[in-house]
Amino acid sequence: MGVNVITLQPGTGPTPVAGQIVTIEYTGYLKDPSKPDQKGPQFDSSVGRGDFIVPIGVGKVIKGWDEGVTQMKVGEKATLDISSDYGYGARGFAGHIPPNADLLFDVHLKDVKASYSTTGNQNFQFTIAKLGKRKLSNGESSTHKKAMPGQKLPEVDLVTRMQVDDSVAGTTEIDESLYSRQLYVLGHEAMKRMGTSNVLVIGLKGLGVEIAKNVALAGVKSLTLYDPGLVALPDLSSQFFLRPEDVGKPRDEVTAPRVAELNAYVPVRVHQSSSLEENLSQFDKYQVVVLTSLPLKVQKIIADYCHSKGIYVVAADTFGLFGSVFCDFGQQFSVIDATGEPALSGIIAGITEEGLVSALDETRHGLEDGDYVTFSEVEGMEGLNGCAPRKITVKGPYTFSIGDVSGLGQYKQGGLYLQVKMPKAASFKSMTDALADPEFVMSDYAKFDRPQQLHLGFQALHAFVESQGRFPEPMNDEDATVILRSAQSFAKDQGIEVEFDEKVIKELSYQARGDLNAMAALFGGIAAQEVLKAVSGKFQPIKQWMYFDSLESLPSSSARSAELCKPLGSRYDGQIVVFGREYQEKISNIKQFLVGAGAIGCEMLKNWAMIGLGTGPKGKLVVTDMDSIEKSNLNRQFLFRAKDVGKMKSDCATAAVQAMNPDLVGHIESRRDRVSQETEEIFNEEFWEGLDGVTNALDNVEARTYVDLRCVFFQKPLLESGTLGTKGNTQVILPHLTESYSSSQDPPEKGFPLCTIRSFPNKIDHTIAWAKEYMFENLFIESPSTVNLYLTQPRFVESTLKQGGNAKNILETLRDSLTTDRPRTFGDCIAWARLLFEREFNNKIQQLLYNFPKGAKTSSGTPFWSGPKRAPDPLKFDASNPTHFAFVVAAANLHAFNYNIKSPGTDKEIYLRELENVIVPDFAPSEGVRIQANDTDPDPNAEGGSDEEELQKIINSLPSPNELAGFQLTPVEFEKDDDTNHHIDFITACSNLRAANYKIEAADRHQTKFIAGKIIPAIATTTALVTGLVMLELYKVVDGKTDLEQYKNGFINLALPFFGFSEPIASPKVEYKGPEGKVKLDKIWDRFEVEDMTLRELLDHFEKKGLTISMLSSGASLLYASFFPPAKLKERYLLKLSKLVETVSKKPIPAHQKEVIFEMVAEDMDEQDVEVPYIKSTTNNNTTKKDGILNWVKPGDTSGEFKRQQSSFRDWISRESGARFPPEKGRYHLYVSYACPWACRTLITRKLKGLDDVISYSVVHWHLGEKGWRFTTPDDLAEDVPGDNVIPDPVEGHESFTHLRHIYFESNPGYEGRFTVPVLYDKQTKTIVSNESSEILRMLGTEFDDLTEPRFREWHPYPDNLRSPIDETNGWVYDLINNGVYKSGFATTQAAYDRNVVALFDALDRAEAHFASKKPEDGPYWFGDVMTEVDIRLFVTLIRFDPVYVQHFKCNIRDIRSGYPRLHAWMRNLYWNHPAFKETTQFEHIKWHYTRSHAQINPFAITPRGPVPDVLPLDQEVRAVEAAVSKA
Repeated sequence: MGVNVITLQPGTGPTPVAGQIVTIEYTGYLKDPSKPDQKGPQFDSSVGRGDFIVPIGVGKVIKGWDEGVTQMKVGEKATLDISSDYGYGARGFAGHIPPNADLLFDVHLKDVKASYSTTGNQNFQFTIAKLGKRKLSNGESSTHKKAMPGQKLPEVDLVTRMQVDDSVAGTTEIDESLYSRQLYVLGHEAMKRMGTSNVLVIGLKGLGVEIAKNVALAGVKSLTLYDPGLVALPDLSSQFFLRPEDVGKPRDEVTAPRVAELNAYVPVRVHQSSSLEENLSQFDKYQVVVLTSLPLKVQKIIADYCHSKGIYVVAADTFGLFGSVFCDFGQQFSVIDATGEPALSGIIAGITEEGLVSALDETRHGLEDGDYVTFSEVEGMEGLNGCAPRKITVKGPYTFSIGDVSGLGQYKQGGLYLQVKMPKAASFKSMTDALADPEFVMSDYAKFDRPQQLHLGFQALHAFVESQGRFPEPMNDEDATVILRSAQSFAKDQGIEVEFDEKVIKELSYQARGDLNAMAALFGGIAAQEVLKAVSGKFQPIKQWMYFDSLESLPSSSARSAELCKPLGSRYDGQIVVFGREYQEKISNIKQFLVGAGAIGCEMLKNWAMIGLGTGPKGKLVVTDMDSIEKSNLNRQFLFRAKDVGKMKSDCATAAVQAMNPDLVGHIESRRDRVSQETEEIFNEEFWEGLDGVTNALDNVEARTYVDLRCVFFQKPLLESGTLGTKGNTQVILPHLTESYSSSQDPPEKGFPLCTIRSFPNKIDHTIAWAKEYMFENLFIESPSTVNLYLTQPRFVESTLKQGGNAKNILETLRDSLTTDRPRTFGDCIAWARLLFEREFNNKIQQLLYNFPKGAKTSSGTPFWSGPKRAPDPLKFDASNPTHFAFVVAAANLHAFNYNIKSPGTDKEIYLRELENVIVPDFAPSEGVRIQANDTDPDPNAEGGSDEEELQKIINSLPSPNELAGFQLTPVEFEKDDDTNHHIDFITACSNLRAANYKIEAADRHQTKFIAGKIIPAIATTTALVTGLVMLELYKVVDGKTDLEQYKNGFINLALPFFGFSEPIASPKVEYKGPEGKVKLDKIWDRFEVEDMTLRELLDHFEKKGLTISMLSSGASLLYASFFPPAKLKERYLLKLSKLVETVSKKPIPAHQKEVIFEMVAEDMDEQDVEVPYIKSTTNNNTTKKDGILNWVKPGDTSGEFKRQQSSFRDWISRESGARFPPEKGRYHLYVSYACPWACRTLITRKLKGLDDVISYSVVHWHLGEKGWRFTTPDDLAEDVPGDNVIPDPVEGHESFTHLRHIYFESNPGYEGRFTVPVLYDKQTKTIVSNESSEILRMLGTEFDDLTEPRFREWHPYPDNLRSPIDETNGWVYDLINNGVYKSGFATTQAAYDRNVVALFDALDRAEAHFASKKPEDGPYWFGDVMTEVDIRLFVTLIRFDPVYVQHFKCNIRDIRSGYPRLHAWMRNLYWNHPAFKETTQFEHIKWHYTRSHAQINPFAITPRGPVPDVLPLDQEVRAVEAAVSKA
């Protein structure tokens, strides 16, 4: 049983490992032992169809493949003999593989690649000849293979079957955990139709890959890609799945496996074709063909053929800031649901004899002319119930007509209407016909005449390319004039009168080579949605052309010319040809903050990576997200893969985009913090002030509002966007130009009346709300939490009684939870659930009907149970009813969770057995129960004051908390996406049982989850489109445009389709009369900025401005009011504003807060109340300096990790001819500190190489202050500066230099980093050669050999024969030991310290084990008898370990002298037997530096006296070691 691999031809390549991508050719047979070769009927083959590309060893294919292929080598041909249990098992594969069939696969393993991680426009760069031709592999025929007559092609090919999870494949089930958010956009039926469709995407530049990405994420039966053009570096302008190492390879071959990673349910293949326009039957196997980056001539050939065959076509192009999309879905296309909006329904108030229907209680029906409705529960016109859909005519917002109702009787009462979505027919012309007679979808109503111009302009551009064999040159007026004349000629030939805007057509020519990621994202989202419309019938397609341009995004502050827009052969050429080099440099130096790394965040980061945002020397990107990745995210957050589930979004997203564009390495920072008031110490003033702009990628209004407020406060532009299914919006917020995000607010969510929820539901939304809020939350969250408060808070009962109100309910909850409802076994939980069913769905309904019988009438004589009130019926429990049983299972498990009782699972027999034993008490309705009949009535159960005797009786029944010491309940935390926690199961069953009470149509689990979980529908297409629009606005923000008319807020609905743009609303202004006349201020963006003055000074300050302050507040604290008593005012007048805030609020101003906001009420000089901006006052909290020298962990970095700065000067001294820095005696000077182990590496090497007379050196003072290392001065006492050569800067010309920083600024006046040692300085050119110790060490090791004595030349610290093991050892020694002590010591969080100190001692253990494995005769050094740089680099840390790091850096798990005998012996040998090590180690200098410079670690600067001695002699051990040795 299993798989047997029979090798037919050996391979010579590597063997694939789990997670790698393999490329395979295969043919599959049913195994037939009666045949000589055991090969029965062939059921599937990839030969002629394209290679099979799939991750191996990770469960993406049947088990026999996974185990068999991972035993093969690349190049190997083999037969996989797979037993049924390793194949398709008892289920088989309908129509192809019978149950329990053994299989044989002939397999050729062609290639294996590492697992791909996620990561310009010569748009028709492959012209007809290039795109249409692919070199055929050996033996491949150019003849298209057709099925033989009578041969049945597989409905679902076996490649598809193998690429999906075995538990789902071969079925029509949809993975709701993956597609959950998309299902709420498209629905199950539409997605099932998508699952039968094969899609071909031609062209894989930025636009093509965007479409492919979105289609793959959405989920179709198969996706095939075609683009044999070779990757060029400019392609990387927008093609995010390409890497620099892919240049020269076919685009489709490198792109396909990376697209395949997006969705395991969508097999991705490469289309094999020698020519696209020859043998058009090659397209017959696809339902949709997508055309990008193709000449128009070829587009027409393919599209017209597809039109004749009923194959749907979507064609899209982008040229710079221009784009188009074309759709042809055939002559008879049916749109099943044009809008995707939920069907409307409502309660009927009346129907007249003329067929006029009135909605209940003036409720707007929301219907439109031409809609269809049907009816139910109508009394008197029963013929309408369940009738065929009737077309309506709207008569008013509350009425509509259904036409003739004669013969249906007279309406009596009741009834519901329900909208019926009727299919709509749509007819499309072929591309050739549509070119001549176009229909346009408007993309921007401000450019009403633009579509016709661009329609002709695009044709003229295509004609130019076809005739010239090239694209027009950037900013070339001659080429642009040709295209303009050509467009005019096309218009004349077609008899079209159109007035061309010459600038527009010329810009089309100028930008034709442009390949912009923003436009690819925009049109990739639009085109992919059209593909989904074609294969699902959901939503209204584009008929048939849509054109769009964003010329407003062109820069006005950066020059554009033929020279500046000339391609450079870089990855940004697609952008440079549009915007120019100057603008590209501006983009690269932007500092941008992205808040959120979800769906929009992932797309935005991808866009930023493509355009090179923040990749320049001054650029930086920061992204933060506090959430981890869930499976449902993978459907639209495309930077994440299955392996990332559970990891942090921001970390994975930043890693992914750095792989997309390595230029981002070192320029992007990932954070895990929520941006909120609680994190203002992290995202502090320094952080915000350092930004150029902010982009929101958030999904909740509260967070968006907070970020908006911070952007207003710090006057930063904000780009805002959001999606809701197929709808999306974008908003640009600009300082002093526009209103802010918070200026307008959505109306609050409309809630349901309490009375309706409690007793009178009439639709499923009511029952779901009741099930979640009144049942789930009350039973499993609030009640257990209340019990825990009682058990843990002294005097809880007393405080509850004082609060009054619902004290009785709280006490009853405590009593029941701790007595009658407290289970001891899971059986008790089942019994509790059964009784809960009886109480809620039977007893309470009986009581309700007792209070309000079915025949009851209101005081006005109308039936009580009419209109929105539906008369219920009690339910009788039936364990065989799936909903009844599901309720018990879910309720019992949740009750058990609360009481920490282990569940036995969901075995039905367990529950049935326990249910048989449950005794259900009889119930009789009570006369004393009062029920609120209407929301306008007072609640009859509202407590005005409970019977004290009754309350005391309940209190006496409560067990004392002391009796239950240690006992607590576990409240649940609602999680909608965990299908195993019973949360949604309970709400679904509970809601549907209540719906059954009231005869309301039940909702399935999927719909219930949507409503109860308040899920936001989402689909990747809308997300991509929206981020493309945001990018077009970002271009304008970066350019610094101040003309509001140039900016656009966008509103789109891909379902309709609708595209709307508007100019942002200008920020409101306010005027007041001042001493010099009218003063005009921006109501949002202006503020009064003052120093931290006294209150009296503030009042006087504003009097001079013509404003009399009558009230002043800060937050919730009223600081000043003109009506305050004089004594209070006198006390406050002299207080500074910051002190005043602290005094009144009784809270200190947080240390990180540098400014305080004050709101004032004031009158102007006309004594008119005026609404003026707020006041911003500085505080004295300025102790933390930005990037301070002594900030070892960056302020606000919640990781608490010390991150060592990269060295900035990395030149090299070289003996090569013409070197800038040749080795010369006396030319170079070495600045060091005895304290710094990195500096001492170089000092040791200098001495070992005999360079004392070749390179001079000096030592800085041991103290490190705010200005960095300083040189000694004449005022320093000799005893205070231990060590040789601790002197002022000895270099000529440096007499005035007091600090090492002066040398850095001399070399680079704009230097912004730390001032570190060592520094290797060139006295001749007066510049720093290097401040990287590892490189200085190697320079000293070889480059000065010609200047030293022969005996010093024989030793090299980095010998050729040991370089590989040296590099390997240095890698972990540096990270875990050299730098590990600093990461431990400078950690500012417990987690950071724990993580690093444990890693440090693990590494020391490893080093100790290394020496333990050596024999004495091997030699005393790391590599035996040869001293290398490994010995030097490790020594400088270990010699400081016991004297400093054990106590100062808390590295105290063990010390060296007693915990690591072999390391101790090795270290002492170097110190005592090699003067270079001892003479460069100055313990006083070392200890004073650490203990007296690091005030945040040792604020009182006390230097410990031990250990004594600093280093032990060779023949001495600590007493513990001596004792251990003597015992041994």
